Amino acid sequence: MTDDNNMPVSDNEWREKLTPEQYSVCRCGGTEPAFTGKYWDTKTAGTYCCAGCGADLFDSETKYDSGSGWPSFWAPANAACLIEHTDGSLGMVRTEIVCSTCESHVGHVFPDGPQPTGLRYCTNSASLNLSAR
Repeated sequence: MTDDNNMPVSDNEWREKLTPEQYSVCRCGGTEPAFTGKYWDTKTAGTYCCAGCGADLFDSETKYDSGSGWPSFWAPANAACLIEHTDGSLGMVRTEIVCSTCESHVGHVFPDGPQPTGLRYCTNSASLNLSAR
């Protein structure tokens, strides 16, 4: 069953819609290994969309090489596209970012990014789809 916006509502529907890696990251909060995701070093211009629902999350103009091995951005596409949660896993406190439309896990945001925001949105390639322009 899907909701009114044709979004999966059950765990089985999410498993059918997403690849196993996407499901692990987006629905279970997993993380792909550093330097392995399809977008960690991509320079293609475009919009990075949520793999779960297609919502615009980041623009390539805000992407930069953080040296972390994951796609990093200094700002989201808009202020409302992400929701932040406190994540106390792995013995540390971090700020998790999830898609505001479908609540898929995207990654974490850290206060060590470049100006003008000083933020590093550290994302998983598995949680994104690039719409090139």
